[in-house]
Amino acid sequence: MSDTTATNEIETADVVVVGGGPAGATAAEILARAGHSVVLLDREGRIKPCGGAIPPRLVRDFQIAPELLVARIGAAQMVAPSDKRVSMPIDGNGYVGMVDRKDFDEWLRRRAARSGARRRSGTFLRIERDAAGAPAVVYRSGGAAGPIHRVNARLVVGADGARSAVGRQAVPGADKVACVFAYHEIVRSPAAGGTADYDPTRCDVYYQGTISPDFYGWIFPHGETASIGTGSAQKGYGLRLAVARLREASGLAEAETIRREGAPIPMKPLKRWDNGRDVILAGDAAGVVAPASGEGIYYAMVSAEMVAAAAERFLGSGDARALSAARKAFMREHGRVFWILGIMQRFWYRSDKQRERFVSICRDRDVQRLTWESYMNKKLTRRDPAAHLRIFFKDLAHLFRLVSP
Repeated sequence: MSDTTATNEIETADVVVVGGGPAGATAAEILARAGHSVVLLDREGRIKPCGGAIPPRLVRDFQIAPELLVARIGAAQMVAPSDKRVSMPIDGNGYVGMVDRKDFDEWLRRRAARSGARRRSGTFLRIERDAAGAPAVVYRSGGAAGPIHRVNARLVVGADGARSAVGRQAVPGADKVACVFAYHEIVRSPAAGGTADYDPTRCDVYYQGTISPDFYGWIFPHGETASIGTGSAQKGYGLRLAVARLREASGLAEAETIRREGAPIPMKPLKRWDNGRDVILAGDAAGVVAPASGEGIYYAMVSAEMVAAAAERFLGSGDARALSAARKAFMREHGRVFWILGIMQRFWYRSDKQRERFVSICRDRDVQRLTWESYMNKKLTRRDPAAHLRIFFKDLAHLFRLVSP
């Protein structure tokens, strides 16, 4: 008996959202709050490996409960290949919020349910179509031998992460997204006064070829725990060994390991997010993770807002052309930032010599101030043109080796 004939439950909804991370939960909440019938399908026990950093703008714009912030970061420490360390303090009342994805994602899913979304737990299998061509999401609950379910819908939102199963099946080009594979270990935070090089109010970022040949390593505090991880686009690179080296170098080798997680992280927005018919992608599935930094939570939730707006227009008009507006809106707002960060990653991360110079640039107070302003407000700051000019000439000096790193 095929799994199609084994289907024992059929639901109907305006929208099925596949994936309950920040993008999927946000899209489900917005659409349900607007009065649409929504099914939110998520895989049981899924936790994405993530440093967990969110900017103040996300907290404000998406009304995130303060108790979800397990740490407030007041500085970053950049570590060069030579082991030189550059501190980047955040001026004034600024901060980087840290969340634990296990709790943060579940809070977002519960909020979506309070808005009216119907939560379902299971593994997406495929999209099928009825005689009229309308889509239905087929999924399995309860493990490999569990029952098969079907949800008939007008629209499917794929928010099921990088290399999205929904995208690979329905959206041309979704199977060709370039990714960094990330791996991290959640450990028990060391006690104050110990020998580890660890500060619960500081993010450490390691730009060293021994930690990653083309990305970076990180130690991000999460209150009682910390995320220690790295990533690389090089196939077969030993991420677990690299994290072991990072733990040893920072004095965290003996810290209790709570869990280990790994997953691909896309490094470029897809050229199209929809199939021109009735499927659209959001979040990592659409490739909206910032190059160079790997930041994804904010961009996932913003993309979900734009996808939800396009979905509402589609549901109201039946015109599939409305779906393409989501990507256009996102790239109009954030495309320039992604382009600049992509250039940064390709140029500064390609060798230890370049990484050494990159960390050296981070000593500059103009660079630090404008970096944090842009991060916290999620816009390229245009204030203080003289500072931008100074940074431009300092960058040139490093590019042409006119200064030592």
